Amino acid sequence: MKLKLPHYLLLTYVIFFIALAINPYDRDVWFAENLPIVGIVLFLAVTHRRFQFSNLSYIMMSVLIFLHTLGGHFTFERVPFDWITDFFGFERNHFDRIAHFSVGFYAFPVAEYLNRKNLVNSRLLTALFGILSIFTVAAIYEIIEWLYAVTANPTAGIAFLGSQGDIWDAQKDMFADGLGAIFSGIIFLKINKGTKK
Repeated sequence: MKLKLPHYLLLTYVIFFIALAINPYDRDVWFAENLPIVGIVLFLAVTHRRFQFSNLSYIMMSVLIFLHTLGGHFTFERVPFDWITDFFGFERNHFDRIAHFSVGFYAFPVAEYLNRKNLVNSRLLTALFGILSIFTVAAIYEIIEWLYAVTANPTAGIAFLGSQGDIWDAQKDMFADGLGAIFSGIIFLKINKGTKK
């Protein structure tokens, strides 16, 4: 079997995951943060033979996987990101916002899947479906964060929530997800220009 980019990404992820599973800041937070990511990786691995995304899709999807795994090790508010915080004069660590923006990258593979399966006859609607699916997932994930935060031990709950004292954190996270999705939708439209109306 000839190795392709997805195989190299998976191998890199496994090494990265194992390295960051060693002595995380908070094991409960590490588990909660990595559970959905491992689920995504397993889903992509299991379905790879049935449907292969483009290399661009796999690269875009891997950004969240690696950022989230890093955030799970440190907790998102403790990821060493001070140089960005200091450079822009931020009062909080915005690593989680970058990770949320990368959630939006999944709008591209969603649109790519619909396009390749000919499930939608309009390029614009295909991109829009990808964008709106990310907004939906973003809202559901914020609800899951809230439920975990109120049911877990208080320290792990607050660390998982990662609001860093910002009362509008959930809304800003969803906004970042949405901006990433719009960015990805535009890339999809540019790449598939002229294929459908």
